Amino acid sequence: MEKIHQKSTQTLFDKQFISKEQHEQIITYRSLNIFSLNAELKIFLYLSVLLFTSGIAVLIYQNIDTIGHSIVISLISIITFVCYYFSFKKAPLFQKSQTHFESPIMEYIVLAANLLTCILIGYLQLQYNTFGTNYGLATIIPTSIGLFCGYYFDNKNVLSLAITGLAAYIGLTVSPQSLLQNEFYNTDFLSYAAIGLGAILILWNYYCSKIKLKSHFALVFLTFALHLISISCLNNIIDSTYFLLFSAILGITTNYFYHFSYKLKSISLFIFSVLYAFVGLNISLFKIVDYFDIGDMLEFILVLSPFYSIGAIILFIKMIKNFNSEIKK
Repeated sequence: MEKIHQKSTQTLFDKQFISKEQHEQIITYRSLNIFSLNAELKIFLYLSVLLFTSGIAVLIYQNIDTIGHSIVISLISIITFVCYYFSFKKAPLFQKSQTHFESPIMEYIVLAANLLTCILIGYLQLQYNTFGTNYGLATIIPTSIGLFCGYYFDNKNVLSLAITGLAAYIGLTVSPQSLLQNEFYNTDFLSYAAIGLGAILILWNYYCSKIKLKSHFALVFLTFALHLISISCLNNIIDSTYFLLFSAILGITTNYFYHFSYKLKSISLFIFSVLYAFVGLNISLFKIVDYFDIGDMLEFILVLSPFYSIGAIILFIKMIKNFNSEIKK
């Protein structure tokens, strides 16, 4: 790796993109062998917030009979208030463009404040039935707070949490556990609601890009939209009699995200859009074969399947290489 860096630096100098003084400064800096721990520290900060909020939940569960509900609520409220106090005190003025705290630690204090808000409201509903049978309020209130904080503090983690809450409000649970339990298969309404929410996120992102309101949130909105729409379409392609309609929706959606991934230079958006399109195409082809009952072709398809798989893998690798070369231009 060091030889590659030296060769790259020398190439820049030979092509006169950098001066002799800059060339020497770069060589001197790299000889110090300094490396950044920024990403590692942020991961530890993120984990510490999750462990702290999880620890509070475990503490409540194990000691609820001895501590008392009023004391628990008071402690959570005080900690939440302190987190919000420092967040607003240290936050820069709101701007439509991207902003940053002076200290990156504050971003995780904002995240802790929102997680504690969810815990507090959920605890009040569970223990005191504060919102009665209107369980949606217990979800939409922390979701609204999260959306406000996500934009005001320019925090993508909080925004992701708020979008998840929005999905929960309309009857979805966007989590790995729910996907493993196939909650999308429970009712058709959940699939349609997921597609609708995904479309709303796309339209909101388009509107924000037009008025230049936190345009850097685009990847967050589009990632949620891609997974919600694609998973729901795949579910309906498998089960619904209108699989051709949902195949068309999936095709249009993945094509949109495929082209948008180049604009955002997002490899994750590119890979998932291609994978969802590939899976949807194959399921649709099998549904068509099954619909027309052309069983005689089954043996021929099985013979071609290894070549088809190898070709698909080669094409996928080539597409990734072309994507990387395009975004580097």
